Amino acid sequence: MTSHRQPAVFAGHGSPMYAIEPNRFTAAWASLGKSLKRPDAILVISAHWVTRGTWVTAMSKPKTIHDFGGFPQALFDIQYPAPGSPALADRVQELLNVPVVLEENEWGIDHGAWSVLKYLYPNSDVPVVQLSLDGSMSAREHYELAKQLRPLRDENILILSSGNIVHNLRTIHWQDGAEPYPWAEEFNDFFAAEIRANHHDSLIDWEKYGDAAHLSIPTAEHYWPALYTLALQQEGEHAKVFVDGIEMSSISMLGFSIQ
Repeated sequence: MTSHRQPAVFAGHGSPMYAIEPNRFTAAWASLGKSLKRPDAILVISAHWVTRGTWVTAMSKPKTIHDFGGFPQALFDIQYPAPGSPALADRVQELLNVPVVLEENEWGIDHGAWSVLKYLYPNSDVPVVQLSLDGSMSAREHYELAKQLRPLRDENILILSSGNIVHNLRTIHWQDGAEPYPWAEEFNDFFAAEIRANHHDSLIDWEKYGDAAHLSIPTAEHYWPALYTLALQQEGEHAKVFVDGIEMSSISMLGFSIQ
């Protein structure tokens, strides 16, 4: 990695409750934040903003979005008042070869972003822009789109993707210490091994892996952000897993960086 290039990061964000209940995963995010060179801005790809077409937040003061229900009031009270960056939004629009909508009203910083950012940059003083996931795109199309964002890393922009490699809410066990499902461990371990070996095609075409993949990824929006991070890998760079584990039996907390 060149000395000035920002890494690309994927974080398995897990439960919104981690924002108010620190654990070993949030500790890993905090440690990562301390190790990074301070970026000029952060571009976030969150599993929680799926749109028709490609959108990017372009407001100067994005609001904190509490896009969940049924959680304690303390979680709804959290604010992450980071500034936005209309200049970065314009730059993203310039780089991508698809029509990009500059969004200034309806969205902001969702919990897939702020639940991680509050540990990476607790002072909320680094500008944040979010890029949406076009729900009509295939995994391959997301990967190819993400490649076009590579120049940002050499412009001191941190690109943070947030989702979960394994994310099956229908099968979770809420109790502490719940054992992972064998299929969840299998696919999570497969993913980790493939990124370490720089094998991207098998992860883009994850549906070919079989039952463990389909149980791990019943819907793809939490998986797609990982492909954005993989697509940002350049020659001579490697993937490094900075935290791993299966929570609630079927939620992968694997996080990795490209550098």
